[in-house]
Amino acid sequence: MSATPASTGETAPGRRAWRIDGRTSARLRGFLSWWGTSLAAWLPVRVREVFGLASRRLLLAGPGSDIALQLQDANGVRDLAQVPRAALDDSSDPLAALLAARTIDLQRWLLLPARTGLRRRMTLPEAAGDRLHDVLSFEIDRQTPFAAADVRYDHRVLGRRGDGQIDVELVVVPRAVIDAQLAALGPLAPTLAGIDLEGETGPLGVNLIDDARRRRREDPQRRVQILIAGIAVLLTAFGLWQMRENRSAAADALEARVASEATRARAASAQRQQLTDLREGMAFLQAQRAARPLTVAVLDELARRLPDSTSLEKAAIEGDRVLLIGLSTEASALVGQLSGSSLWKAPALAGALQNDPRSRADRFTLTAELVPPPADAPAAASTPQEPVRADDAR
Repeated sequence: MSATPASTGETAPGRRAWRIDGRTSARLRGFLSWWGTSLAAWLPVRVREVFGLASRRLLLAGPGSDIALQLQDANGVRDLAQVPRAALDDSSDPLAALLAARTIDLQRWLLLPARTGLRRRMTLPEAAGDRLHDVLSFEIDRQTPFAAADVRYDHRVLGRRGDGQIDVELVVVPRAVIDAQLAALGPLAPTLAGIDLEGETGPLGVNLIDDARRRRREDPQRRVQILIAGIAVLLTAFGLWQMRENRSAAADALEARVASEATRARAASAQRQQLTDLREGMAFLQAQRAARPLTVAVLDELARRLPDSTSLEKAAIEGDRVLLIGLSTEASALVGQLSGSSLWKAPALAGALQNDPRSRADRFTLTAELVPPPADAPAAASTPQEPVRADDAR
């Protein structure tokens, strides 16, 4: 797209005002028209008819006693029927009984014979493309023997040369000829949407009717098009809504899955912590068990070393210390008898001996420090070491 700076008006410093010139506008419209026509050509005929993209019109031709009805569409022009001019006064629309429902609503055009018009080919600057109709009104007096007020005229663009000029054909028909043809149509004249001139291969594609006589017929497919457009809008809105709902559902599912995974992760972390605590507890118990001899071994060693004249009222292991309380007739010799054991060391009497008149023995309290077993001693299964209290052990 070409653009030129605006020639009028002031703009702020550093900014430029732009406008689209007439040449660019004409080229843009031509490109859009060609593009739309090319896209429509790919659609089936029935689809083009539904959407109003098919160029179809009903032609009324024939300067004689009969009027030829012709259908012009993308496949060309074909004859439909012949209507006598005498039958035109029978009804307001004599074509209704002759044409099918799909044809009766088409735009009706009067097709004039080629000899009734005058055609002139001219070369004009491409800049005049936006106002060709006004420019050609000044050329009628020079290019034709008629005055501009006595004719109806139109034009068609034949091509663009590429050097800034376009080829245009001016089509002129006297008003008297057009009025005579319209009068001969009778009640059909007000139903016309345009007047065209016959060319070498068919209608030229111009419109010579007065604006006052032109009838703008409503597109018969407009309601269908509006309905289809409404359905398309609804389907588009529904698709967008469904897409939003799918995204929302996916987000909710993801959030629930993340929450579930977080719960499982927290549970796994708690179990891992419990396992760690259990391992640490077992290691602690094993360390404690390894730090002192087994209770069974201590009791067995006491049973072998204490004399028969000694009875124990209490035997307890408290931490790393052995506490013995009992009666013995050889209480003063107990320290010597318990010395030399590999399970404890430093046996000693705690407090003074007390004579028991009933048993004539001395009550004693004896303590000793436990000795940890060697590090290379095999670990044996045993019950947890708790304070052991034995009454009347012997």
